[in-house]
Amino acid sequence: MHASPSDQLLLLDLVRLDVALARAEEARRKPPQAARVQELIALRNGQGRELVALTNALDDAKAELARVESDIDVARKRQQRDRDRLGQTAVARDARALESEIAALDARIDRLETTQIELIEKVEQAQEAFDAQKRLLDETTAEGREVSQAGRTAVEKAAAEADQIVRDREATAARVPQPLLDEYARIAARGTAAGLFQHGTCGACHMALAPTDLAELRKAAEDAVVHCPECGAIVVRTSESGL
Repeated sequence: MHASPSDQLLLLDLVRLDVALARAEEARRKPPQAARVQELIALRNGQGRELVALTNALDDAKAELARVESDIDVARKRQQRDRDRLGQTAVARDARALESEIAALDARIDRLETTQIELIEKVEQAQEAFDAQKRLLDETTAEGREVSQAGRTAVEKAAAEADQIVRDREATAARVPQPLLDEYARIAARGTAAGLFQHGTCGACHMALAPTDLAELRKAAEDAVVHCPECGAIVVRTSESGL
């Protein structure tokens, strides 16, 4: 196959555009933020489970405190009724019974109030733990939104870049003779299709050619389409190739 040196030189532009397109497509499929988004999802799920556990603990502590406070209220009302009855009774035996019950209620109220103080502290600690975990969850959620938005922006940017590269590639490919373009496409299906030859090295596979291969390359016509004996890519020769 033969093609003018200027047409062969266009293949290097195609290689550059194909590499750029592959990078843009990869960035569109896997934006740099994707890994962090997945980390944040896993982190948020764990924090959410912990928040549920802390919510349950807080609810349990509040319910326990409410029961104790209800018991205190009941005991105080009963004690007040006993005192009212004590002030109205003239029977000594009834008075002694009421006094005994009032004393027992005093002891019960004292125990309940001690428990109440302990439970108030427990509720406060549970609330603090809940609030701290909620802040962590909120921070993770906020970062997740920020990173997700950055990821969407990156995908949109990569998509726009890919679209522009496709247009540039189509314009470049339109200038390449069809037989040469078909040969490029055939080789590109398995790897880099063309490379600039410099300093005795193929620009596609970066392998130095053997002396015999160099001799064959020097003998090739200027418009001959030659291939690297190592990788099969089209060897693009210019005035800088040193041949």
